[in-house]
Amino acid sequence: MSDSPLLRPYRRGALDLPNRIAMAPMTRGRADDSTGVPNPLTADYYAQRASAGLIVTEGIYANVLGKGGPGIPGLVDDAQVAGWRKVTDAVHAAGGRIFAQLWHVGRMTHPLILPGGATPLAPSPVRITDAQIFTGQGLKDHVTPRAMTTAEVDATIEDFATEARNALAAGFDGVEIHGANGYLIQQFLAENTNQRTDRYGGSRNNRLRLAVDIVTAVAAEVGAERVGLRISPDNPENQLAEQDPRTTYRTLLDTLNPLGLAYLHVIERGEYPALADLRPRWSNTLIANFNGPTPTTPAAGEKILETGLADLFSFGRLFIANPDLPARFATGAPLNEYARDLVYGGGAEGYTDYPVLQTERV
Repeated sequence: MSDSPLLRPYRRGALDLPNRIAMAPMTRGRADDSTGVPNPLTADYYAQRASAGLIVTEGIYANVLGKGGPGIPGLVDDAQVAGWRKVTDAVHAAGGRIFAQLWHVGRMTHPLILPGGATPLAPSPVRITDAQIFTGQGLKDHVTPRAMTTAEVDATIEDFATEARNALAAGFDGVEIHGANGYLIQQFLAENTNQRTDRYGGSRNNRLRLAVDIVTAVAAEVGAERVGLRISPDNPENQLAEQDPRTTYRTLLDTLNPLGLAYLHVIERGEYPALADLRPRWSNTLIANFNGPTPTTPAAGEKILETGLADLFSFGRLFIANPDLPARFATGAPLNEYARDLVYGGGAEGYTDYPVLQTERV
């Protein structure tokens, strides 16, 4: 597989990558729950995976009220910045490139997770009723979130810009804004979760405003060439319902494309063929991802690159158990299977103890 398109170098703008295999952001829940500082093992975890063309970290909260579960790290104070500096130093020493994913979960949290038992924030007070959420006291029913005031929405935009500045101070090569998977930004995009009547709700352009304003503010703070955006059009995850994803995301891309962002990261899940529809509307780097019931095969990633639907392909679960994934793709070596029950929380087991091949990195 050494001639695979996944293994070809990629250079565009500020991206200078040895291969086209991105490590997708994946929650691991191993930060200090009280401080949000990354676990000391986190530096080893990401450095082990430095042969990826690009690493995107787990979601890192931009505001502690955007924290989505136990052990989620932040990037809002000096201690957290110092903790992440150890991670980026380790990745760069191993020859890697790493972007921080900036995250606010909106209603996808719980008072048991938030400081002082705070009520989760969201565009509108619409509760999730078809699932439970994991807390430090086990699974709990979701609560009805509190609708953010207009001032709180404006402050959240500034929180993302501040987190982006902190990310560069921590040594990250760039940032990815999490606009996918039913979290805060997508909650503003979707009609069923955004019932606002201020400038952030109602019309399509108003529902797009938060995403556009966050991306614009972050790009102004750190440079558009250091900013990526992740989206998941038509993703029903977390009880989200987008009535017209085609028009919504076409409009979003038409607005953001001129900014010259580092990349767009598209998760294809649902009936809408997002990659085929949006690729012609995006003139910069595009990263594709499939979020299916089983890990994506390398052949599926190769097909996307060969057909021109994306420039890079991101793998998630395969990277959990295969720190040297590019080398395994190159040599055709068997892939380790990840331990599902060790994904979230805990220590080194199921985190930094997966075996690597005795071969040079690709």
